[in-house]
Amino acid sequence: MSSATPESRDRIYRSPMALIGGFLLLVIIGWLGFDAVASGSGSTPWFALATLLLIVPLVIAFTLRPAVFANHDRLRIRNPFRVIVLPWGEVEMFRSGFSNEVLAKSGTKYQLWAIPVSLRGRKKAARQTARQESGRGPSRGMGLFGSMQTDVLGGRTPVPDGPVRAETDQIMDDLGDLLEARGKAKTSQGEVSVRWAYEIAGPAVAGAVLLLILAVVG
Repeated sequence: MSSATPESRDRIYRSPMALIGGFLLLVIIGWLGFDAVASGSGSTPWFALATLLLIVPLVIAFTLRPAVFANHDRLRIRNPFRVIVLPWGEVEMFRSGFSNEVLAKSGTKYQLWAIPVSLRGRKKAARQTARQESGRGPSRGMGLFGSMQTDVLGGRTPVPDGPVRAETDQIMDDLGDLLEARGKAKTSQGEVSVRWAYEIAGPAVAGAVLLLILAVVG
């Protein structure tokens, strides 16, 4: 069985803090919920099960699920309730404001949940740039991912000299460079596809309906 070529490999972007927070939330929710199911009386176990059915998918949707996958042909965005696949030929631009977004040539914009804007990261990058410009050199502190960046093919390259960029801003720059390089390639053409995450929405809706029924029945 042939292995994937470097060009076809996905470069994956996820928020480490969201992953950690989601895991901790699931542990706490699971502990409280199953304790209520095991030791509760009357309708309490049913309320606990319905609550778990509602909350667990939502926690997964907003913490563990979001990711952005990029290769030489397309961008795949996995947001809480949708999966959007954009061939590079259909991407107009990336932009950052209060959130990071990709704008399709159709005019539709999609938020990149897995690449949140970090105002704290921008302030830290500005301070490091000021230190470099003043001749004091970069700070010795290491960021969450250290002082190395991962290139498109999975290798590791040192952070280049010049103005320091916040990590999520640098990711947006990298995606913009990939768009510029691959936007007109023949293999990067196609149609935008959007799929709803029924595996997330279904259990959450079922949990909400069950909670409503239990509340009405009493």
